[in-house]
Amino acid sequence: MKTAKLSFLLFLLSVFVFAQNTSRIFKEASLKNDDILQVKVNDGLYKIKFYTKKIVETTFIPTGEVFTSSSHAIVLKSKSNNIKLKENDKTLEYSSKGIKVKIQKQPFQIQYFYKDALITSEKKGYSKDAIHQKIQLNLTKDEVLYGGGARALGMNRRGNRLQLYNKAHYGYETRSELMNFTLPIVISSKKYLLHFDNAPIGYLDLDSKKDNTISYETISGRKTYQVVVGDSWIDLIDQYTNLTGKQPLPPRWTFGNFSSRFGYHSQKETEQTIKKFKDEKIPVDAVILDLYWFGKDIKGTMGNLEVYKDSFPDMEGMIANFKKKGVKTILITEPFILSNSKKWNEAVANDVLAKDSINKPAKYDFYFGNTGIIDIYNPKGKEWFWNIYKGLKNMGVKGFWGDLGEPEVHPSWVQHKTGSADEVHNIYGHDWARLIYEGFQQNYPDERPFILMRAGAAGSQRFGMIPWSGDVNRTWGGLQSQPEIALQIGMQGLGYMHSDLGGFAGANLNDELYTRWLQYGVFQPVFRPHAQEEVASEPVFRAEKTKMLAKKAIELRYKLLPYNYTLAFQNSQKGTPFMRPLFFEENNEELATNATTYLWGTDFLISPILNPNITIQEVYFPKTAIWFDFYSDEIISGGKKKMIKVEEESIPTFVKAGAFIPMANSMQTTDEYNANFIELHYYHHSSVKNSTRQLYNDDGKLSNAFIKGKYELLNFKSQWTNKYLKINFKAELGKNWNPTNKQIKLVIHHINWKPKSIKVGGKQLKISPNKTKLIIPLQWNTKRGLEVKITRN
Repeated sequence: MKTAKLSFLLFLLSVFVFAQNTSRIFKEASLKNDDILQVKVNDGLYKIKFYTKKIVETTFIPTGEVFTSSSHAIVLKSKSNNIKLKENDKTLEYSSKGIKVKIQKQPFQIQYFYKDALITSEKKGYSKDAIHQKIQLNLTKDEVLYGGGARALGMNRRGNRLQLYNKAHYGYETRSELMNFTLPIVISSKKYLLHFDNAPIGYLDLDSKKDNTISYETISGRKTYQVVVGDSWIDLIDQYTNLTGKQPLPPRWTFGNFSSRFGYHSQKETEQTIKKFKDEKIPVDAVILDLYWFGKDIKGTMGNLEVYKDSFPDMEGMIANFKKKGVKTILITEPFILSNSKKWNEAVANDVLAKDSINKPAKYDFYFGNTGIIDIYNPKGKEWFWNIYKGLKNMGVKGFWGDLGEPEVHPSWVQHKTGSADEVHNIYGHDWARLIYEGFQQNYPDERPFILMRAGAAGSQRFGMIPWSGDVNRTWGGLQSQPEIALQIGMQGLGYMHSDLGGFAGANLNDELYTRWLQYGVFQPVFRPHAQEEVASEPVFRAEKTKMLAKKAIELRYKLLPYNYTLAFQNSQKGTPFMRPLFFEENNEELATNATTYLWGTDFLISPILNPNITIQEVYFPKTAIWFDFYSDEIISGGKKKMIKVEEESIPTFVKAGAFIPMANSMQTTDEYNANFIELHYYHHSSVKNSTRQLYNDDGKLSNAFIKGKYELLNFKSQWTNKYLKINFKAELGKNWNPTNKQIKLVIHHINWKPKSIKVGGKQLKISPNKTKLIIPLQWNTKRGLEVKITRN
């Protein structure tokens, strides 16, 4: 009897905790021909559909509203998923071979299961108040939450109420609640992701009231969300980027060094800066021109969008000369057209500006002057803006920087072709990137665009967007927030998030801070020092010692080009971020909130120096591997913390046992990169019996080279027994790739025994280990496999 009472109490408790809106009443359900489940309730209609067995979408359409099917974020088409529907008097079960949606009729309740485990469930589901329309879901008390876009809050975002309104935060440091990328995405430590598929502004409440509730709140739009699950973190991000689109490979020079500041005032100053890089033999691949390319002053010139010839008398010639030196030119652009700018009258005449309430060009004041904003949602505005880009591209410009694209000032009363400012604000940067990307597809279909943007939305990665973390303060606090921001946004699909190396805001001359930031930058997706001009951002203008340390970091960046480019390929295929939290490697509760050490790809463990005067730093080594010190080859067992001595010329960097790390010969620009000459490091350890890795290569320029069959994928495989170590080489060659012979310097680490024999392709070589490294020169015809066999005594 007591057991029965207890069960009844638990049932009542579960109803109280997990029930939705208690006034919502189930009416009927039907499965349409397109496998969409429609569930009628007293106050509206649910539409539920599977994209795949790991992605399901739920939409609520309140009575009196019309369903809006279009999404700015989603590109995946729903597939046949062997859907099954079971119904009885109490429940509906709508299931694929993966996710199962269970609907309790009374009291009404929607639950999501994967592999028979409850993922999440609707709490109140849809509701509204005087301001917001809401969707509420349940949490368990132990879930760690990530997401919400780019913010500096600590890795666990739970407990925060996050505004969804893209906004710049000038000079932020260790905490920033509102920044340039505010994505309506929640990722749970239970390996599921929620994407609220709607553009207008609002809030994302991650259990701020501590009642185990996720609440999405918006002013208008779709009441749609997707539930995405994964069998691993890599799989989860793969599924999400299948849904919202993969990032295409950028041009290979993206992984070089950038010369950038706010800003170069003249052609002479720009040319002198690049000459300085060349004279100092510091590699450089691109130069970025800030707003002085179109005007002499910061204020009063925005919107000119044409070369200011007093300062840049021969822009086209300068760009051409830079190109000969392997240096690409990138120009800043903004969507604001000042009313006193050279383009104002043209913009008004061509009807390309957003409007006010009486259908006149909207004008308002902000820091740079009195302005209007280009309405990229008006086909006229889109075409006009793209024609400007096309003119610059035809001058030889290789990349575009879209700044202030939150948009920085965007009053609610401004009207765009498709809706109010508040309805399109959070996707303006997203659709601006789309404009450039689609323009390239139409006019330059074989060329990869470089699109640097300060704001975006869910799915922006598919337009090749390269995001950065905004105007961070040039302080240790500014540096401390950067790994967290990059790790978080990488999990949300934007794998190229990076920071202004050295910090942007403030005239703080701190050589140690600058050096440590650049050393960290070696292991972030884009290496781009950038700052206000009072203190130089370029290493060539720093003190001799600082310049030497920066040069060493930049040279390592270039040496790792084949490894990094392979990471970019993996990102384009699976959405896998370059920077990965430690919990990707080891499922450990303590690691769930760790952003001070991270993985760079699969094989590097990075622990950046985030404070001054550090001589020793504690590092946790995941238990899944044995680790090598990258600089000393010291071997460290996993599953423990260790105090690491910190060197001035580098940050703590470690390599996973069993890793193949391809490295390039030294170069001054990525134009000099030659994948036919590779230094391949294999980190041998007896604990690793088998290991496989890849190196991806193409021409670094052609768009969709992989799809077009103009690539090579080099596969490396090791096999270890007590008697021998084998390393096999095998190439996958694209159908339109012209194979070439490879000259490989194979460096095998930790050979602490004398080989009895060394055979390459069956031929005996006489080589002795150098201390604990064995260096074997190889010639490899990639049309055939190659085996290296090292036999023990």
